Amino acid sequence: MRQHGKLEYGGQAVPQRTCVGCRVRTAKSELLRLVLVEDHVVPDLRGRLSGRGASLHPSLSCLELAERRRAFPRAFRVPGPLDVSPVRAHLEGDHEMSCRTPS
Repeated sequence: MRQHGKLEYGGQAVPQRTCVGCRVRTAKSELLRLVLVEDHVVPDLRGRLSGRGASLHPSLSCLELAERRRAFPRAFRVPGPLDVSPVRAHLEGDHEMSCRTPS
């Protein structure tokens, strides 16, 4: 029987989170943690920043879907629009690096 809030990965139970963009539950380690700093949504790469967190697949499509659904104000429980440009810059930087071919 599977424990509540855990997924089985290689015989071990791991924490799971829901992506705020596509709403798919997956292992916490496969998602990017986001936190709110003032009115900016920033990536928490080390998982150490304080405050309420939200999880997102590290892809631009999930970020765009979350923006379209206005999911960030709900996830952080704050009113009004939020600036997600730091997250977009992080994802575009990672995307460019992963698309480069070795010379």
